[in-house]
Formats: sequence, structure tokens, C-alpha cells
Amino acid sequence: MRFLGTGAADWDGMDERGELRRLSSVLLDNRILIDFTPTGTDMLPEGFVAPDAVFYTHSHSDHYNPKSAIGTLNAKVIYVGDTWLERAKADFAAASSELGKPSPEVVGIPVGRKVRCGDITITSLPGNHATKDDSEQTLIYLIEKGSVRVLYATDTGGIPVRAARLVGIDAHIADGKPITGLIMEATMGIDYDEDFRIYTHSSVGTVLRTTHVLLSTGRLTAPEGQPVYLTHMARTLHGTQAQLDATLPSPLRAAYDGLEVIFRGRA
Repeated sequence: MRFLGTGAADWDGMDERGELRRLSSVLLDNRILIDFTPTGTDMLPEGFVAPDAVFYTHSHSDHYNPKSAIGTLNAKVIYVGDTWLERAKADFAAASSELGKPSPEVVGIPVGRKVRCGDITITSLPGNHATKDDSEQTLIYLIEKGSVRVLYATDTGGIPVRAARLVGIDAHIADGKPITGLIMEATMGIDYDEDFRIYTHSSVGTVLRTTHVLLSTGRLTAPEGQPVYLTHMARTLHGTQAQLDATLPSPLRAAYDGLEVIFRGRA
């Protein structure tokens, strides 16, 4: 996995500290994207031509940009939540017309749908987040390849119980199936557990408590030494990368733009 961006919506280029985070997006095996905006273009690998698919978590502009998907990525297949499929189709049709390029196939996926892309399976899960469209269900994703099961959770205030049950990490279910990796948003820093955004976003404290519960109940069985990665960090609510590296409690680690991680399953 390559992190193309690890910032929340308040990032807009280099800040006064000389720090830069692009908007949150990841690239899987150099061929599948989760979210994409123009800010991540320079983080694409050299020689990148087109993805097999792009999965969007929701329609906020710091995650979703049809013009960049068509113009930069030459994407052929787009997946969005089925609750806003018609709006997404219209967005991509308009972008296609403006750019003079073919419109990709736009597919709506309901919560719980498994999509197979080669040897990777991606399952759509409900997030705890809201857009201006009250009917839109935002998504987080389970990524599976062989014995690897990575939960990619942004944007969301914690992990909703329905998502936990679909993944198999609800502690109330005796025959659950653990994840082997966790990437979770931490829009707010360690001192912001009582921030008003906690209803729709997670803090470092949220991720730490979630991690402790998953580890103590055997729902997270990451290989030894593999961190839980933080992403979607707000510029105004976090220190620099160096400060995060020095202060985050184990096993949390702040991802950064361009970071590449190989996730492994348990032996």
C-alpha cells in the first residue's frame, strides 16, 4: 500500500511549519485506488498508467474528484456507495463532457458487497460520517488478499457496530474473524477527545481505544512489529510528523505521504 495523501480537508499546500500532507488517498498493489484528488498526482508511482478501479468512501471534495479520476487516472471503473449512485453518474458524465474523454463505468455498491479485483477483495462497510446529502451512506473498506485482512477506516467516528459485524471483529460474536491490519483516521490529535468533530471523525484517543479493544479480544492479530497506521490528520489539530513520531503511543504510527507498507497476514 502506498499512501498518496494522509491529510484532512484543511490541508492546502505547504503550511507555515514546512509540513505538507496531501488529501487522504491510498494505492493498493499499484492498481487499485481508494479515493483520489489532484493533490495526490505527484505521489503516483513513476510510469503509472491507469488503475483497475477506484473506490470512493464518500462524496466530500477532499476524497472525491471526478475530473481527476478521468483526466489524471484514465479510470475505467468507479465504485461508489449505492445511496448516491445517480448523483455520481451525473458528476462523471459532466466531467467527461468537459474533458472530452470517455466516461468510466460507475457502479453502486451497497453495504456488505464484496468486489473482486484480481486477487484483492474489497468489502464495503458503513462509516459513521455525514455529507450534505442525508441519504448518502458513507463507506469504509475491508481489503483482503490471501491471509491479509486490512481495515481502512476513513472518514468515520469510530467503527460502527454493523461494520464490525460484517468484518468479524465484533467482540459480541464468538466466531469472529480477526483483521491483520488497521488504518484509521485520526482527524483530531491526542488532546482533542472532546472536540465537536468527534461525532463524525476519530481522534488519536479513539484509535488507541479501538486498537486496545481489538488486541485484547483477539480481533486484531497483526504480525509482530506492525503498527496501526493513522491517516486523515488535520493540519490544525496535530503537530509535525517528527512530533507525532516522538509522542504517539505504541502501536500507533502516523502515516505520511509516499509511505509504502507491505501488510502481511499471520503465519
